[in-house]
Amino acid sequence: MNKPVRHVAVFSLLLVFAVLVRATWVQAAQAGSLDDNPHNRRLAIAAYSRPLGNILAGGGTRLTGSTTTDGDLKYKRTYTDGELYAPVTGFSSQIYGSTQLENLYKSVLTGTDSRLKSPSDVLTGKTPTPGDVITTIDPAVQKAAAKAMGGKTGAAVAIDPATGAILGLVSTPSYDPGAFAGSSGADQKAWEALEKDKTKPTVNRALRQTFPPGSTFKLVVAAAALENGLYHSVDEPTDSPDPYLLPGTRTYLPNEDAGAPCTNASIRTALQYSCNNVFGHLAERLGQKKVAEQAEKFGFNDDKLDIPVRAAKSVYPTGGMDAAQTALSGIGQFDDQATPLQMAMVSSAIANDGKLMTPRLVDRVTDGSSGVLEKSDPKEYSTAMSADTARQLKSAMQTVVDKGTGSNAQIDGLTVGGKTGTAQHGVDNSGTPYAWFVSYAQNSEGKQIAVAVVIADSDAARSDVSGNGLAAPVAKAMMSAALAPGA
Repeated sequence: MNKPVRHVAVFSLLLVFAVLVRATWVQAAQAGSLDDNPHNRRLAIAAYSRPLGNILAGGGTRLTGSTTTDGDLKYKRTYTDGELYAPVTGFSSQIYGSTQLENLYKSVLTGTDSRLKSPSDVLTGKTPTPGDVITTIDPAVQKAAAKAMGGKTGAAVAIDPATGAILGLVSTPSYDPGAFAGSSGADQKAWEALEKDKTKPTVNRALRQTFPPGSTFKLVVAAAALENGLYHSVDEPTDSPDPYLLPGTRTYLPNEDAGAPCTNASIRTALQYSCNNVFGHLAERLGQKKVAEQAEKFGFNDDKLDIPVRAAKSVYPTGGMDAAQTALSGIGQFDDQATPLQMAMVSSAIANDGKLMTPRLVDRVTDGSSGVLEKSDPKEYSTAMSADTARQLKSAMQTVVDKGTGSNAQIDGLTVGGKTGTAQHGVDNSGTPYAWFVSYAQNSEGKQIAVAVVIADSDAARSDVSGNGLAAPVAKAMMSAALAPGA
């Protein structure tokens, strides 16, 4: 062999060796990262090669399904009442990925979770049958909320105070996740239209959007006043001047009802008439630290609240407020922010004798039949207040519904307590105010439900926007669906 041919042969062998080394490296060291790469088409082909596992409501109502397609992705996700349950399920799309429960339990729903494998599956390499996710949602409560919301923009959350189970989770306007579950041109157009929609239907307003809580936050301040011994009874007169001058300013804090008996009103009367002067002065006297400590017992400032979908952090400021700002925070304004889930947690703790249970959306995950892979048991989040404080606030909330601003939540045969709220929106309150209602209901057997509703936009005139007028009827519908005789 002459010298030039020998050089070519050696170079060719080196190239072959380099290719073998590279192939070995890819198969041995990079196989995992390539398998997990979301741009790997084979992952999508495998995931949609057969029907997915399902997400179900409590009682076994199936919220999802699968149907065949003509492409190499053989199956796509379908949704039963997609708009109604989208805030619960999220979406699973062949093009746009997945969100919420569809994403969090993707390995179970596609059958790739190692817990689904039987010994024979391990030996044969067979992909096991996908599992299912059973939620805590009560279809009757969910449907009642959506119907009562009508065309309004907002959200509603209902919780079982004793267990933390989320019975209803509605966000409006909503969307149909089945409209873009596939990979056709129609699916792409549906997604593009959704992205351009200025009402933002894909935003989960119940979990992921915060609002000023307005007067519903007065429940937190009332709890702080009782827990810190500022007053020992909701019927004890308070030291509350009316008009109340915000400290360090020339600004008086007005009451919505100028004729209400708010001067030195008791906490019960102040909740009944929603007296700003009482709760502004209480917050000032307590100070920012004590109000913050009470708010955090309810879940404020928790940036890791997973149900298992992560909720946005509800905020009560922990520093930097002067006395006037602290007073404004006491009526749910200034920098206070809360999700509807958070305000449902406040009502839930009051209803449950002061014990706040961790909210949970998933009851259990199964192997697709009778085997349970994981179970979500009730878990205490905190002791938000003493049983005595909770009992007193429950009674005061009943007065709000029976004789005060929450009359639209009255339900025959049920004990109902609530608190209305109207929160400023926009620069100098230029936007339509937010209308809130938080409540609880109890039947003769002692079963309870806690609810929070916020209406962010409606066709009502600005002067007609109120928690009692817009939000209370939604809460009433949810509480009736869960507890009313015959429900």
